[in-house]
Amino acid sequence: MKFGVDYTPSHGWFHSWLDPDWASIDEDLRQISELGMDHVRIFPVWPYLQPNRTWINRKGVEDVRRVVHIAGEHGLDAYVDVFQGHLSSFDFIPSWLVTWHKGNMFTDPEFVASERELIAVMADELAKEPAFKGMTLGNEVNQLSDRPHPTKMSATPDQIDAWLDELLPAAKRGDALSLFSVNDGVWFLDGHPFTPVQSATKGDLTTIHSWVFNGIGQGYGARSEECYAYALYLAELAKAFGPADRPVWLQEVGAPENVLASEDTPEFCRSAVEKALDCPNLWGVTWWCSHDVPSSMADFPQLEYSLGLFDEHGRVKPIGREFGDLARQYRDMRPAAAKNVAVVVDVDATGNPVDRAALGPGGSICDLWMKLEVAGLRPSVVTSAVAADPAELTARGITELHRDTAPYKARFYSAVSDPAFESVD
Repeated sequence: MKFGVDYTPSHGWFHSWLDPDWASIDEDLRQISELGMDHVRIFPVWPYLQPNRTWINRKGVEDVRRVVHIAGEHGLDAYVDVFQGHLSSFDFIPSWLVTWHKGNMFTDPEFVASERELIAVMADELAKEPAFKGMTLGNEVNQLSDRPHPTKMSATPDQIDAWLDELLPAAKRGDALSLFSVNDGVWFLDGHPFTPVQSATKGDLTTIHSWVFNGIGQGYGARSEECYAYALYLAELAKAFGPADRPVWLQEVGAPENVLASEDTPEFCRSAVEKALDCPNLWGVTWWCSHDVPSSMADFPQLEYSLGLFDEHGRVKPIGREFGDLARQYRDMRPAAAKNVAVVVDVDATGNPVDRAALGPGGSICDLWMKLEVAGLRPSVVTSAVAADPAELTARGITELHRDTAPYKARFYSAVSDPAFESVD
C-alpha cells in the first residue's frame, strides 16, 4: 500500500515555480520523507510551462525535473500533473485559451495538439529521472468542462473520449503510469461530459478525490460513520464501472475545517484512511496536502490555510503525525478481503449510470450503500449489467444484491469547483 502527499511548497505555494527556492524545496521533501511517505504528487502550473500555444518554457520543464530529482534523493517516488488547470479555488488557464483568444482545450484540434506537445516534452524529460513514476493529465480537469464553472469549455462524452485517447498515450513512458484525475462531478452530475466508464477504463488506473465538504459532512454529520466512509464509497463506486481487478488510487483526501473541527481532524484522518483500506482494489492513499498555505498569501478560501500535514513553518501537525503513523502501520498490509454484498446501479447502453444524481451525497444509492456499510455488511457496488450476468457475479464473488427501490436525487450534494463551499441549500 502506497502512502504519500500532494506536495504544496511551503514558500510561495505553487507560485514558487516562478522562482524556485531550492533549499526550501529540498527541506520540504526531506520532511515529507521523514514523516514516512513514499511518494509525492507534484503540480507545475500550466501557464508557466506553456505561456504561448507554440512555445514551451524549457527552463520550467527543467525545474519540474529538478524537483522530481530532489524527491528521488529523499527516497520519494514522484507523480506529476500537467494541466493546472485548477488549484485550491484558483484557475490557471493559459491566455491563449481565455477572453480574447477564447478556445476549448478539449475540442479545438490546434489546442489539443499543443497540449499533446507539452505532455510529450514533459514525459521525455521526466523519464530521465528514476524517481518519476507517472503522469496525470491535470488536476480535476473535468471541472473546466461543465457547470458550475463560470466559463466552462463544453464538450460531449465522445469528444472527451477523443481527448483522453489523444493525450494519455502521449504521457506514457515505460512502466510509468499514464492517468487523468477528476473531481466527484464525474460520479454525481447528470449530463457531465466526463463519465464513470471513462474514469474506470482509461489510463492505467482509476483516480478518486474525496472531499467531505460536498454535502457528506453537512448532511450525515462531520463525525458520522458515513462521513468517515466517503472515500471508501467512492472507491467502491469507481470499481463498478470497469474491470473487477482495476486498481483505484485515492489521489486526494483531506480534512477540510469548514465542516470538521480542527481538533477532530486527526480522528477523521485515521477513520477515513482505515475505512478506505477496506477496498480490495486500493492502490494507495495520497493526502491533500503537505504544507499549509502561507498566511501571508491572500484570497484563498479560509480552509485552504489549514489543510497541510505541516504548518507553514514546517512543523508537523497532529494530523501529520497521525497520517505518518498510518503509513507505518499499514504499508505492508495485505489487500482487504473480497466482498460478497453489492448495491446495484442501473446503467444505460454505454455502461454509465442512468441517474448519476442518485449516487451523490444524500441520494438514494448513496444512502443505501451507507446504511449497509454502517451495518457492517461491507458493501461493494455493481452495475445492473453485471447484476444480470451470473457468471460475472460469481467472478466478482457477489452473492447478495441490494437494489434501490425508491430512487431519489442527492439531497446534500453541492457540485462545487472549489472547497469554499460552506453550507447546503
